[in-house]
Amino acid sequence: MNARVSALAIILARVIVLGLLVPATAVAQGFAGLGSDAGGFALPDPDHVLSFPADHGPHPDFRIEWWYLTATLDGADGRDYGVQWTLFRAALAPGEAGGWDSPQIWFGHAGLTTPTRHFHAEKLARGGIGQAGVQAAPFSAHIDDWVMQSNGGTGISALSLSAHGDGFGYDLMLDAGDRPLVLHGDGGYSVKSRDGQASHYYSQPFYRISGTLQLPDGTVKVTGDGWFDREWSSQPLSASQEGWDWFSLSFDSGDKLMGFRLRGNGDFTSATWIAPDGQATALPDGALIVAPLERSKVAGREIPTAWTLRLPARGVDVEVTALNPHSWMDTSFAYWEGPVRVAGSHKGRGYLEMTGY
Repeated sequence: MNARVSALAIILARVIVLGLLVPATAVAQGFAGLGSDAGGFALPDPDHVLSFPADHGPHPDFRIEWWYLTATLDGADGRDYGVQWTLFRAALAPGEAGGWDSPQIWFGHAGLTTPTRHFHAEKLARGGIGQAGVQAAPFSAHIDDWVMQSNGGTGISALSLSAHGDGFGYDLMLDAGDRPLVLHGDGGYSVKSRDGQASHYYSQPFYRISGTLQLPDGTVKVTGDGWFDREWSSQPLSASQEGWDWFSLSFDSGDKLMGFRLRGNGDFTSATWIAPDGQATALPDGALIVAPLERSKVAGREIPTAWTLRLPARGVDVEVTALNPHSWMDTSFAYWEGPVRVAGSHKGRGYLEMTGY
């Protein structure tokens, strides 16, 4: 693609994505417009049985979906690091078409966090012209030269991952072995509000990772753990929900916890307890109790960067603190995303995402 066409595609994508996801009435339509009416798009079906590898691929009849990888890493230099790689698909209309007739918009976010610095980058692309996309088997997701793809198989049990931005980059290998996928909610049907908004949502939280980070001071070898999330919907929020606080925590015991709080006209919470063997237990609204413990001034905002988190049903009473409080993703729709440490009844580490601040 020549430079002029590439620039046009990026400008067009930016205008469309901003218009689609951050309309002027966003405050009345949930965070980033995700509480607006689904129109002619498909809605999640509680009777849908997730099927693989098909559901690793895109669902163009739904308005929004993402392929989301976070990693907590140990550097050979003795420091902790965090990595994020995300590919989003947003639709102007249901369905798919070839070339410039495609109604699909793609955008990617990459982040790399150190204890003292946070790097991030964003890419935008129009669907249908080969610049970005996902295929189910063998699995491959890309936007320009950022790639997540199967490594020695057809599914997502082993992946290679790469992205590069201004001053940073990473090339990683991920292997979950024979560990199972985790289906959140009721068989992957994840309710997001008391009004019944929902998504289809599953994870692979068992990756072991090795590879390298590229930083201004040089290359660092790393090992660690990765957590992959897949989610799709057309109206995942209610109109009153202004943002969320999402936790993915891996405890030293081998247990894991995914939990989120959606803020709005009465907070809504959901959680999944994941045993070391992958057995998942869904926990209802109210079972997870989260509250800000400390706030930091980040990008001109007051952001909660330390939390108390309790899950009485599992004896969890912990404090969650950011590795780097300034892990701000200054992208088309800005949010906080970064690695966290866990102390208290359970020790470990994980990732925290916060939107709507």
